[in-house]
Amino acid sequence: MQAAQPEQATQFLSFTLAGSDYGLPILKVREILSYEGSTPVPGTPASIRGVVNVRGAVVPVVDLAVKFGRAATDATKRTCVLVVDAVSGGEALTIGLLAAAVNEVVELAPGDVEPPPSFGTGVRVDYLLGLGKTPSGFVLLLDLDRVLSASEVEIAAAAV
Repeated sequence: MQAAQPEQATQFLSFTLAGSDYGLPILKVREILSYEGSTPVPGTPASIRGVVNVRGAVVPVVDLAVKFGRAATDATKRTCVLVVDAVSGGEALTIGLLAAAVNEVVELAPGDVEPPPSFGTGVRVDYLLGLGKTPSGFVLLLDLDRVLSASEVEIAAAAV
């Protein structure tokens, strides 16, 4: 007799932003870089911290804390840039997301993901895939393609 196959589990990269834990599907994360500053680009929204050079490619860096209406992320020795692959308007883009700290990779079964709460998250509900239950607490799971609005992505792309 064959063991029952578990429901499909998904891995998420857990990171801290403005004192809360968030998660992104691990397959969206290309790499994690130590944050050593970025070059500001005049005329961009406050949420776009600037651009960084990733192996010869210019990558815009978005501070999600600012996008979510919180104070800008302070650079510390744990601050990282998550280089991610996003899709906006059917176009694949590479964007950097500023994170206060990267925590861990968590594996969540479908039963570990609750629908997004309608209040108390500090994040628009349509930005969330759900609320992940981990042994260390809850993680707000972000829908990356919705978080990065088309207008921000166009501005960021024009800056490079």
